[in-house]
Amino acid sequence: MIVGAAERLITGWAILGGIVLTAVVVMNVASVLGGVFWVPFPGDFELTQIGVAIAAFSFLPYCQLTGSNVTADIFSSNAGPRLLAIFSILASIIAFLFSVLLLWRMWGGMLDQKTYGYVTAIVQFPVWIAYIPILISMILLAVAAAITLIDGERSAGGHESHG
Repeated sequence: MIVGAAERLITGWAILGGIVLTAVVVMNVASVLGGVFWVPFPGDFELTQIGVAIAAFSFLPYCQLTGSNVTADIFSSNAGPRLLAIFSILASIIAFLFSVLLLWRMWGGMLDQKTYGYVTAIVQFPVWIAYIPILISMILLAVAAAITLIDGERSAGGHESHG
């Protein structure tokens, strides 16, 4: 039940990331058309940087959960199911450690940005606010890694995964 709720939350978070990315594309199209016909959208490159970063981080938990991360097939092309399960366990552990490390460092980065009052040059957007969804993504990545770790351990032990 908890795993199912976490999976739905992670999927919804990725969809929100897709909406953010779509908004960035729409904004860029409007800016280009505005530059041709009217006035370009001021600060579009600043908002593009922020939006793409938020979107990219929001996809990481979903990629982990669905096994859609980049893999090195050279190591696993001739591997049996048990070795693949062990690789999956290792990948989940690395993803978990990666998410905790980034969560820790991004938290510090957010506090620094807030303390020093950094804002974007044109639209004066407070940079620290962009860290909030990225921190949420790192928490969800840790959750996704824990879920895939449990599934990988079940597979390695010959048990069926949760589904």
